[in-house]
Amino acid sequence: MRGVTGPLIKLAVFLVVTIAATYVLAATITNSSYGKAVTYRADFTDATQVSTGDDVRIAGVRVGTVKGIKVVKVGSRRLAEVKFSVQASRRLPLLTHARIRYRNLVGQRYIEVSPPDPDEVEQAHADPNAVMAKNALIPVQRTENALDLTALFAGFQPLFQGLDPSEINSLSQEIISTLQGEGGSVDLLLQQTADLASSIADKDQVIGNLIDHLNSVLGAVADRDDQLSDLISTLQQFVSGYAADRQAIGGAIDGINQLATETTNLLVKVRPGVKKDVTDLTALAKNLNNGAPVIAGVIQQLPSKIGSLTRTASYGAWFNFYLCSMGGTVTLPGNVTLDPSITPGSAGPRCQS
Repeated sequence: MRGVTGPLIKLAVFLVVTIAATYVLAATITNSSYGKAVTYRADFTDATQVSTGDDVRIAGVRVGTVKGIKVVKVGSRRLAEVKFSVQASRRLPLLTHARIRYRNLVGQRYIEVSPPDPDEVEQAHADPNAVMAKNALIPVQRTENALDLTALFAGFQPLFQGLDPSEINSLSQEIISTLQGEGGSVDLLLQQTADLASSIADKDQVIGNLIDHLNSVLGAVADRDDQLSDLISTLQQFVSGYAADRQAIGGAIDGINQLATETTNLLVKVRPGVKKDVTDLTALAKNLNNGAPVIAGVIQQLPSKIGSLTRTASYGAWFNFYLCSMGGTVTLPGNVTLDPSITPGSAGPRCQS
C-alpha cells in the first residue's frame, strides 16, 4: 500500500498543477478576469471595432472586459450599448465617464473609465463617495467615441505632401499623444496644424519658383528628346558591347594581374644589383668631382684634337702617325740591353715643325 500511495500523491499534485496552469493559460487567451466582477453599461454613438473580450482599463490598468455590444434606441436616436464588467473591488463612482481608446495602430480598442471632475460632482450636488449600482448605465453625455484615424489622416494627406519630415514627425507625435490621452490636446494639435499650414503659406513663392524652374527643365529635356534617345541607345550599345567582351576583359584583367606579379618578382630580383650600381655611381661621381680640373682641361683641348684627327683621317680609312720621340730600354735574353730611344732631332723634318 505504501508503494502505491507515493505515486498517487505525485500524480494528484501533477494533475492539480496542470489544471491550474491550463486554466490560467485559457483565461489569458480568452482575456478573462479572475474573481467577482460587477457589470455596467455605457451608450456610445459609434462603437466601431469594439469587440467582446476587449479590455476595460482605469488609468491604463486592466480591471475588466467587454461582455457584449448591441444597438438600442434612445428616443429618436440609435446608440451602441456596450456591456462591460469591472472587478468588484473597484466599484465605479457616480458620474463616471467612459471613453473608447485605441489600443494599437492595428485597430484594437479598449474602454477607459475615469472618475468625474470634482467640479462636475459639485455642480450635480452628488455624493462624492457614492458608487454606481450594478448594471447601471453611463449615458451618452458622459461617453466619448474613438477618433476615426482613417478620416483624420485622409484629411491631412494634402498637408503631408508639402511638409518637411521633421514637421511631419512633430505633428504625428502630437496626434499619437492626443489619441493615447497621455498629454497634449486637440487644441494643441490644431495649433500645430495651423503653424505648419502657415509655414507652407510663407513658402508659397519658393514653391512657385521651384515649379517654374522644373517646368523650364522639363521643357529643355522635351526639346532634346531625340538627342536623349540617341544617348540612351548609344549607352545601351556601349554596355552591350562590354557585356559581349566580358570574357576578353576578364582575360585582360588576369593578364594585367600576372604582369604585375612578374614585374614585382623582377624588381625583387634586380633590387640588390640596382642598389650596388647606385652605390658605385656615387663613388664615380665623387671621383669625377675630384678630377674636375683635369676633365675641364680635356674638354677645352678636345676641339683642337678632334680637328687634328679629322685631318689625319681625310686621306682614307686609316690614320698616319709619325713617331717623333720614344724613350726606354729593352732587355733581351742573355742580359743584352737595347736602347730604342728616339730624339726629336733624329726623327726627321716633320718632328721639327
